[in-house]
Amino acid sequence: MIRFLIPFTAVVLFLLEPEFALFSPISWGDGVIYLVPRFVILYLIFLSIYYSRKRACIYGLLFGLLYDVFYIDIIGLYSFLYPLVCFIAGSSVKFIHQHLSVTTFLSLVLVGLMELVLYYFFYFINFTTIPFTDFLSNRLLPTIIANLLFLIMLGWAFKYLINARLLQRARDIS
Repeated sequence: MIRFLIPFTAVVLFLLEPEFALFSPISWGDGVIYLVPRFVILYLIFLSIYYSRKRACIYGLLFGLLYDVFYIDIIGLYSFLYPLVCFIAGSSVKFIHQHLSVTTFLSLVLVGLMELVLYYFFYFINFTTIPFTDFLSNRLLPTIIANLLFLIMLGWAFKYLINARLLQRARDIS
């Protein structure tokens, strides 16, 4: 049963992202801030760190392709970035302590770097003309804060689910 919860959770998060994106943009004083939910990649980072880098990369490729097809119409961008982020997260396990707070910090750094890559890609192809300072203050920082709140609420649940799967796999092998 736990075996199917890991991909099921990723599917649910994939379907919830556009629902939470409806809360954005938000008028704040004179300006507008944008909150971009990155639930799937945050979950895949946890999966890569606590479970299997290989499976996280496979899920990253699958969900990246789905994201490309359904949301941005540029095939290959998220299909490349999601597995790359999962690979980096899984490779960092050798150098970091697998504590929940460290994993949360690493996840936010990786999401921030992914957002920067996306910004520069879209800026390079003239899909956006937003100055970097506006991007930083109106999109990147609010996105990081919103995703931090998401991880504070559900990061422990991700870790618990992944640990339960590891325990089930160990029992199946014995």
